[in-house]
Amino acid sequence: MAETQREPVPRVDSGELDTALAFLSFARHCVLKKAGGLPDEHLRRALVGSGTSILGLVQHLAEAERYWFGHHLAGAAWDADGEHGMTVPAGRAAADVLRDYRAAIEESDRAIRAAGDPEARFAVPVDGNRHTLRWVIAHMTSETARHAGHADILREQLDGTTGR
Repeated sequence: MAETQREPVPRVDSGELDTALAFLSFARHCVLKKAGGLPDEHLRRALVGSGTSILGLVQHLAEAERYWFGHHLAGAAWDADGEHGMTVPAGRAAADVLRDYRAAIEESDRAIRAAGDPEARFAVPVDGNRHTLRWVIAHMTSETARHAGHADILREQLDGTTGR
């Protein structure tokens, strides 16, 4: 089967932070690309037993961006009761979920730029540890890439579209 969405991985290698951000941005872009052009019904469709949908993955990643970069790195308030995880409320428009993810990415990028140094430490510790910006970028890159892979499979099941 031909890959219809294949793009090259980043070629940025100009420094630790630039390289890390290039790969995080690429993973984020891959997630958004998998959602692109699908009708609401397909975005919400769960094709696996866990109930995971492309829209649910996007919503979860928006929350993860805010939790790790906004709350832990930058010290913003966090309300766990406001989390939806991967269950998108029926009344929440798909366009709003996608817009929220893009906004969360912009907020995260501002927090990353404000921290500026891979050695910068968390404002809010995790289990007593004030991890570095380096750690949270690595964590979110792996989290986002893992879910981009899930979205790849779901998208192929929905309409046959393949590629990273």
